[in-house]
Amino acid sequence: MMNSNGASSSASDGGGRDSNPPKRNSKKPKYSRFTQQELPACKPILTPGIVILTFAVIGVIFFIPIGLASLSASEHRYDLDCIPKELRNDKLGFIQSGQTNKTCTRSVVVPRYMKSPVFIYYELDNFYQNHRRYVKSRSDKQLRSKKYEQDTSTCAPESTSADGSPIVPCGLIAWSLFNDTYSFSLNNEPLVVNKKNIAWGSDKYRKFGSDVYPKNFQSGQLIGGAKLNASIPLSEQEDLIVWMRTAALSTFRKLYGRIEEDLQQNQRITVVIENNYNTYSFGGKKKLVLSTTSWIGGKNDFLGVAYLTVGGLCLFLALVFILLYLFKPRTLGDPSYLSWNRNAPGYSN
Repeated sequence: MMNSNGASSSASDGGGRDSNPPKRNSKKPKYSRFTQQELPACKPILTPGIVILTFAVIGVIFFIPIGLASLSASEHRYDLDCIPKELRNDKLGFIQSGQTNKTCTRSVVVPRYMKSPVFIYYELDNFYQNHRRYVKSRSDKQLRSKKYEQDTSTCAPESTSADGSPIVPCGLIAWSLFNDTYSFSLNNEPLVVNKKNIAWGSDKYRKFGSDVYPKNFQSGQLIGGAKLNASIPLSEQEDLIVWMRTAALSTFRKLYGRIEEDLQQNQRITVVIENNYNTYSFGGKKKLVLSTTSWIGGKNDFLGVAYLTVGGLCLFLALVFILLYLFKPRTLGDPSYLSWNRNAPGYSN
């Protein structure tokens, strides 16, 4: 006969729960100063002096010098100057006529020393190469391979000639190829313009086939732009390749060639322009741009103005903070009361 202690002990062992269950694995990370982000850190206090100095340094040292460097290009608008004064009231008639002389001569003064290579760009304004129908009016398959010569379904309205033969290259982009030309001379000596390797290598070797030749191009009654040499494959027609890389904005530059000799400040360059391209029907503008490159890339008015604007804004804010600090000063709090300058609760330094 079991005693009461034994019975109670047996009941506890058989039907009751263990008063000390095994510990489960906890997901709580082990405490360390790294996991709790309590490592020493730089926590600067933004005093008026630090704020003013920061804005001044950013404006004077960074943005304004970069902006000035980006503006060092020589631009010359010629679309109006190359029309005789007596014909300026009928610009469209002048450019569309086959009887008018489109050649004009202009002088360009080199604004500063320009180290070779000097890049020649043409710039168009108010020309929307990013228009949806214009961008889609091309056949990439046809440009890449001769076997897709008949693939002109996406090229309307410049897809086939009057007799139904395919136009190569087809589409509005190729049809509107820029056709103004420039020749340069210095002291009556011609300056050679190198037009090799002006297109992207990826475009030349991947997008334009070496077995694709122009066919029926600009053969209609309405001529859109430049004509192409039918004996040269598209992969070597770099003016076309440059033009076919459409621009994202309505004002853009495209590379025309390079002058591979240094130009000295105040030298006068004579430029003979063949003013053939019709920008007058849509109110466009044409410019000739001479530029060099630097560590920030090519000269660009937009970037230059943007950097100068941000730099000027930084200097303006620095001046505003100076005036506020002088005329409406505020007493700074005691930094010793900041949380990181005192012991955190429950932890020691």
